[in-house]
Amino acid sequence: MATNKGYTTVADPDTSAKAKAKEQPISPKNAREVAGMIRGMKVPTAQKALQSVIAMETPVKLRRYNKQVAHKKGVGPGKYPVKVSQAILEVLNSAAANADFKGLDSTNMAISTITVARGAVIPGHRPRAQGRATQWNQDTVNIEIIISEVE
Repeated sequence: MATNKGYTTVADPDTSAKAKAKEQPISPKNAREVAGMIRGMKVPTAQKALQSVIAMETPVKLRRYNKQVAHKKGVGPGKYPVKVSQAILEVLNSAAANADFKGLDSTNMAISTITVARGAVIPGHRPRAQGRATQWNQDTVNIEIIISEVE
């Protein structure tokens, strides 16, 4: 019986590879949107999509929390979450490297599971006038990617 050892789903170890990054200092809301953008894509296609977001060529469509967001051509309300895309690309590259190490062809694999969950909150504060302070906490995100072979 396969165990998941901290992963959200159980994957066949013979046909899949996985990677995880914990407590990345990125926006949970933007991470959810970027994950939704590349979910189900083949690995090379997802890597190109993330690299085009990093280069600010292709915007990510915001489906939630998009009230005061400017529209981008052909997308609607969207942004270029560069920091989030870099973090997710690192995890995707790690999963692809794990697949290559196992002897699988990472170019013929697709993202079967991508999960974004809120991590621990790093407490902080910002000094204000009159000797006061305001909470200025850092949200973190746990990212998990499982890629599987496609027929």
